[in-house]
Amino acid sequence: MKRHSKALFICFIVQFTLLGISHAQELKRIRIGYPSLSFRQSNVWVAKEQGLFKKYGLEVEPIFLRGGQLATLALAAGDPPIVNIGTVVQANLTGYNLVLVAAVENNYDQILFARPGITKLEQLKGKHFGISGFGAATHYATIILMKHLNFEPKDLTLLPTGPDAERIAAMAAGKIDATLFTSSAAAPARKAGFVELLQIADLGVEVQGNGFATSRAYVQSNRDVVKNALRGFVEAIYYIYANKKEAQRVFAKYMRTNDQEILEESYQGYIKMIPKKPYPTLKGIQFMLDMLAEKMPQAKTAKPEQFVDLSFLQELEKEGFFNEMAKRYPTK
Repeated sequence: MKRHSKALFICFIVQFTLLGISHAQELKRIRIGYPSLSFRQSNVWVAKEQGLFKKYGLEVEPIFLRGGQLATLALAAGDPPIVNIGTVVQANLTGYNLVLVAAVENNYDQILFARPGITKLEQLKGKHFGISGFGAATHYATIILMKHLNFEPKDLTLLPTGPDAERIAAMAAGKIDATLFTSSAAAPARKAGFVELLQIADLGVEVQGNGFATSRAYVQSNRDVVKNALRGFVEAIYYIYANKKEAQRVFAKYMRTNDQEILEESYQGYIKMIPKKPYPTLKGIQFMLDMLAEKMPQAKTAKPEQFVDLSFLQELEKEGFFNEMAKRYPTK
């Protein structure tokens, strides 16, 4: 009898082990890209670190792609097949066939800082202005700023000087007079002695920025993968709202900082700006088209709807996914 029980126990262990191996093999491996170290990229980080992608059958490798231009080119080439970027409109106008399935930015989280001595917006005329790169969020936020100030193109010299850390160094060295930083980089900018002048979001301009993007070809051949990735992405939003300390721990890992001021400002910026239902903004896309029309005539006839695929979010809505997330991650 004992031998029989022992044999059954061994069979159970073997079956359990094989089941675990089978489950691991079933996970679909996929790379998901992100172009900056801003909190707006944190849904990808948190979904990875908290096992939310795995929950929906995906083994995700987050890939840091330095800047929106590089991230867009990588997405267009198909590796990674999904990227959290804000350049779908611009890319499609130049011939690519990318699509937003979700979006987490309808205004620019960009704060204007200037070197000491510049205390008024009008003093920016004729100065050197740093952007991360042409076609990046800092570039389009700068255009919004220039329109607000009624500046002509000749009134600012735009210099591509890399991501936040490199622009801080450039301004400290006197190579640029002003630039824009996200909430995640505002604390080190203040510590460097730079003067805070304006939050671009306060200008009230609705734009289409960062969003969960892929190609239409990938959607056609891997619809289930895209939907499961979006499930993890959306659950991460609710998780972050409900789990501040754990979210900040992940922020610290990917943003490569333990500075509590940076982590706190990043989290508060997240709660203030990231929607729990990440629908793209057609109004924001139209604004982008209008802004691009002067240099890209094809923008004049383009329609906002051609840059989005809302079917994934609509399916999640119909399936009660958002209600389920609200119950699972209650917030005050």
